[in-house]
Amino acid sequence: MESGSLALPEAGLLRMQAEWLAPARAQLLRQVGVGRRREVLDLGTGYGAVVPELVRRSRGPVVALDRVFHALARGEDFRGAERVAGDAVTLPFASASFDLVFSHLTLLWVAPLTPAIDEVARVLRVGGALVALEPDYGGMIEYPSEVATRDLWVKGLARAGADPYIGRKLPGLLARAGFEVRVSLFDTLFEPSVTRFAFLHDLPLLGEERAELERVEGAAGARGPWAEVAHLPFMLVTAVKREGE
Repeated sequence: MESGSLALPEAGLLRMQAEWLAPARAQLLRQVGVGRRREVLDLGTGYGAVVPELVRRSRGPVVALDRVFHALARGEDFRGAERVAGDAVTLPFASASFDLVFSHLTLLWVAPLTPAIDEVARVLRVGGALVALEPDYGGMIEYPSEVATRDLWVKGLARAGADPYIGRKLPGLLARAGFEVRVSLFDTLFEPSVTRFAFLHDLPLLGEERAELERVEGAAGARGPWAEVAHLPFMLVTAVKREGE
């Protein structure tokens, strides 16, 4: 993913995140006919957790781009892909270079976002597609209230330079940029895992917020299986570049 003022989470957490979203990602890639897509851009690749899937399923070549150079240098999943250091707001590629742009928890961190969407449109060929999986932290469903962390996420992400409401905003931004947009929601609910708190610890929380996180961590998991719910809505977006855009 692209990073604002915040370093990437550790590679193992990002790989776990990618595995969690694998069914939704596979569905979206099928929708856009990934098997017939040639040039593919993994926008905000991080340590390359999704690169092997893109290499295997597309006709290639695959370009993995991130602004965090050390992630590109240290990642272990880039076989079959070209690594490029760059920023989503000024993509270092010629116009109409790609058939598919994939974005996985990346646009959350991109600011300003409108120029980045314009850049995606520029580097896509007509008929090319953007596949984006982006969260909406404002819509988190948590129960009981003793384990709720939504406010911590919203404040911490905003402080780090991310947009916690990107999920609800993205479809309209893409439509205004001339894309043909299709949206669905990630509909699978998992039993909450304490792993979710590891991502929160990476955010720039204030002292009282960090104390609240520690309190929630202490209370989580004590009630037995499925006594708690923690669901983060994901917008699953495909956006196709139309003629004349």
